[in-house]
Amino acid sequence: MKGIDGILEDVKNGVYDSRIQDIYVDEKLTGYERERYEAALLQFRKLFGEKEVELYSAPGRSEVCGNHTDHQQGHVLAASVNLDVIAVAAFSHDRTIRLVSEDSPMIVIDLNELEKKEEELGTTAALIRGVAAGMEAGGWQIGGFLAYVTSDVPMGAGMSSSAAFESLVGTVLSGMYNDGRVSSEEIAKIGQFAENVYFGKPCGLMDQMACSVGGLIYIDFKDRANPVIEQAACDFEENAYSLCIVETKGSHADLTDDYAAIPVEMKQVAECFGREFLSEVDEKEFYENIAGLRNQVSDRALLRAMHFFGEQKRVREGVKALENHDFQGFLEVIRKSGDSSAKMLQNIYSPKDVHTQNVTVALAASEYILQEAGVCRIHGGGFAGTIQAFVKNEAAETYKSYMESIFGDGACHVLKVRPYGGIKII
Repeated sequence: MKGIDGILEDVKNGVYDSRIQDIYVDEKLTGYERERYEAALLQFRKLFGEKEVELYSAPGRSEVCGNHTDHQQGHVLAASVNLDVIAVAAFSHDRTIRLVSEDSPMIVIDLNELEKKEEELGTTAALIRGVAAGMEAGGWQIGGFLAYVTSDVPMGAGMSSSAAFESLVGTVLSGMYNDGRVSSEEIAKIGQFAENVYFGKPCGLMDQMACSVGGLIYIDFKDRANPVIEQAACDFEENAYSLCIVETKGSHADLTDDYAAIPVEMKQVAECFGREFLSEVDEKEFYENIAGLRNQVSDRALLRAMHFFGEQKRVREGVKALENHDFQGFLEVIRKSGDSSAKMLQNIYSPKDVHTQNVTVALAASEYILQEAGVCRIHGGGFAGTIQAFVKNEAAETYKSYMESIFGDGACHVLKVRPYGGIKII
């Protein structure tokens, strides 16, 4: 550990520039990240005084392929991005975590009281307490720390700001009290536990895995307790492509039923075969029984099952294309995945409001402006929210400008796929 003044001097003198470029991929961000680190260090000192500190980071994430398949024990491609949440942290001499997140009031967690608290449901305090409880239950050491946290992962943009925060807290506890030995996969599972049990949100594991593990990863959720995770080898910079996320500013209000209907309808189809999940149903048997199934479930349920089966193959095709250094083949997989989400999964607008179709407009406008310069698709849960596009670097600024002319300044984030998940920076 080093004192704040020493780290500040090193940051200003460019000592960590190569580290910053390695983490954030885009050298144009070096100056921005320097200033961000300096501001965080100064704010920590303002809050807690002069201490020896460490800096930690955990990224946001993007689902790349495998739209709405994880809840059916399916396959997913997901990537960490170069927007992150960072923490300046110092040891505390008692078993208390004191954490300030930007302008929010200080959160104080007594580590002698790790039981779930009903009054904390849906709060940041619940996530911190849940991660600490999960760590201790897993046999790892925990202890108090002081932290100032700041994030540039936008909330509501489908980049999993909560999963990034959970990964950050787990990474801090791993680094400060366990010599960094807690695996990224275990930190992800602990983050999911915190969100499911303490925060009260029944999320899957994809978000936490992508944020904690980092890079472009393939996940097979067949065994939900122990998913198979593999790095998908791909250098987006070598292929000169950026990942763009566009916030369409559509409201997520009153969409709970739309989201919930997808796994419900997929499971209805599985139950017709005496199975719980679609991953347990034979695809050939499904297609041979379409006529009879139409008398048991809705046509939309059948179409969503078709999406699932097709998406399973597309994820594997995407991984294979990357292994064969066939980036254009990979992009074609993404295009087909997006088409399937729109036509069969049907999650690009809500049937409750057919007159408001922000996502559909964004996809159509993207296809118009990109032509051969990229591919686009729905991002995340759908119905409102965001789209993603893989765009040639040379066309990224034109794309950003056009999309922001429709959806407003700051709507388009031009990102890179970051090679690291939760890490200690300094």
